[in-house]
Amino acid sequence: MAGDPQAGFVPLASRADGLVGSVIDSSTSLLAAQKHDIVRFAMGAPAPDVTPWEQFRDLARDVYDASSFTYGATEGEPVLFDALVEYSRHTPEPVDESRTVITTGGMQGLDLAFKLFVDPGDLVVVESPTYTNGSGTALSYGADLLEVPVDEHGLDVEQLESLVARAGRVPKAIYTIPNFQNPSGTTLSEERRRRLIDLARTWGSVIVDDDPYGLLRFAGEDVPGFPALMGDDPLLFSVRTFSKILAPGLRVGWVSADARLRELLIAGKQAMDTCTNVPNQHVVAEFLRRGGLDAHLEGLRSQYRKRKEAMQDSITRHLGDRVRTTDPEGGFFLWMTLQGEDAAIDSRRLFEIALAEGVAFIPGTALSPSQRFSDAFRLCFASTTPERTEEGIARLARAMDIARAEVAR
Repeated sequence: MAGDPQAGFVPLASRADGLVGSVIDSSTSLLAAQKHDIVRFAMGAPAPDVTPWEQFRDLARDVYDASSFTYGATEGEPVLFDALVEYSRHTPEPVDESRTVITTGGMQGLDLAFKLFVDPGDLVVVESPTYTNGSGTALSYGADLLEVPVDEHGLDVEQLESLVARAGRVPKAIYTIPNFQNPSGTTLSEERRRRLIDLARTWGSVIVDDDPYGLLRFAGEDVPGFPALMGDDPLLFSVRTFSKILAPGLRVGWVSADARLRELLIAGKQAMDTCTNVPNQHVVAEFLRRGGLDAHLEGLRSQYRKRKEAMQDSITRHLGDRVRTTDPEGGFFLWMTLQGEDAAIDSRRLFEIALAEGVAFIPGTALSPSQRFSDAFRLCFASTTPERTEEGIARLARAMDIARAEVAR
């Protein structure tokens, strides 16, 4: 138990027991410590070769002045609001400044959501598998998590209903990644979105709509987002970020919520960081103002489609029916499940072997609060060229051979 001074520990708050950390984020440090060549399918980051860093450098030279290096408004820089509102007029999700607060990346948006809505002991629905940085944030506020399976159509809403009935209480919040879900790559169908909205309204549950990937569709048809389906419904809390469409190091995102919550959001954020990085807000604002985002997104969609297809081709060549994978229509990830005799391999052990062989991924257990999915793992196709992907999957096949031989002994 946290903070038992009689046991020689410092007097930690009880909430410290809910701080679970992130295997995903920790992999950055782990990979940086490796001395050999590694094909990196682990972190979900934009491809370095398609990140517009040179434009950011030039924009910084043009827009930085003294106002870029002082404190900014907690709710966000006016120039960024102006640029974001103007750009979004031509998208399915127009930004309303009265409902919006600029955040330090998407993670701060999730923290604000659970800070506002979750009391210790409240039930929070999460997808299974899920982005465990998000579920871990809910845990840090004392949530009880209810994991609901994901299939090829996203969150299984029918199972959600039965699991909530079995729990004997309704959820305070429902955390979902509706488009090209992290980690499965699946998209929540329109039918299920509408049913989920009906359930949320019946239960009085807040839908925490985390959508970092929605602008990265490279195949299939768009599905209406929760803002389009719910309008100004106070039970919708949307989290957005520039991390996946521009660069994660910028740490700039935004949340949209009922306008009556804006002052609470500002107060909650002031207790975190006072304001989001002002220089980077100015750079993002100018990038939007100059009209660079649409062309950039088109380039990303084209590249990521090629990279996903290259990964699938490599998997077919090197692994065949030893695995089953999802087939995402956008985003960054596909989900791989071991089949046949290989299903006995624990992906945590496979990760250790694969790292030695020169390829990295995120084990399935790291993507479930209860550490399910030991026979599965996440691959990021977005950040690796087709040539490197081919090498990485070949290394993964060798690692699987070694792991399978271990299991057979």
